[in-house]
Amino acid sequence: MNLDALDPGILGPALVAGLLVVATHVPLGMRVLERGIVFIDLAIAQIAGIGVIAAHALGWEPRGWAVQAVAVGAALTGAMLLTWTERRWAEVQEALIGVLFVLASCAGILLLAGNPHGGEHLRELLAGQILWVGWDQLAVTAVVTAAVLALWFVPSRPPGRTAFYLVFAVAVTASVQLVGVYLVFATLIVPALATRRLGRGRRLAVGYAVGVLGYASGLALSALFDLPSGAMVVWLMAAVGAAALAIRPGQDAAAGAAASSHPPVTTGLRQEDGS
Repeated sequence: MNLDALDPGILGPALVAGLLVVATHVPLGMRVLERGIVFIDLAIAQIAGIGVIAAHALGWEPRGWAVQAVAVGAALTGAMLLTWTERRWAEVQEALIGVLFVLASCAGILLLAGNPHGGEHLRELLAGQILWVGWDQLAVTAVVTAAVLALWFVPSRPPGRTAFYLVFAVAVTASVQLVGVYLVFATLIVPALATRRLGRGRRLAVGYAVGVLGYASGLALSALFDLPSGAMVVWLMAAVGAAALAIRPGQDAAAGAAASSHPPVTTGLRQEDGS
């Protein structure tokens, strides 16, 4: 154990990155779980990653605006494709999302086939490099986060189908370049699962608590024991989520049953009207 590793100069930006991801992904994840499209984040994140890989292959500056534009454009294209498939084949939407994820993953492998550092690039895309996040990246992501939260919570009604996919694509594109695909998936799904039996008044608050504690404890332990940060955060978030799910199960189940009899109207998690 190395107490000197708890350096705020290193862990501070990483924790802020985690908090920004948590801010948008907790409410988005609850909607994803309700809609039964759990693997959409993996597909969209992988498509955004294809944009980044393609831009790198062209020799563009890794942190430049051109790369970000390509990544966002790729993710938005994938989002619009999924919007179309949901309208046409809603009954197999989850299967189509899985196929899209596999195709995007294989496209990344093919694009990196001639790159001697291809394996490293793929690992960074999946596991992320959260400890190497800089304040300049966080400034841009903070603006994106504020915009996503405004679009999600300010309107009197939650986004419809098309708007949801577009907002989701932008949020995931920003997050996957900070923390990687694995952490994006965990931040979306673990808090949503951990709070699924809570009443709507508590669900969002507890979901945010699960995400924040997962990032804070995971980063601290990864620094103390010199372990990969992304993987440690995923495990700690899962542990915190399991603990939250286990607390007062009887009362929470009753609250969740009561909440299910009334459509949610305050957390941005109401089912769409098909728009």
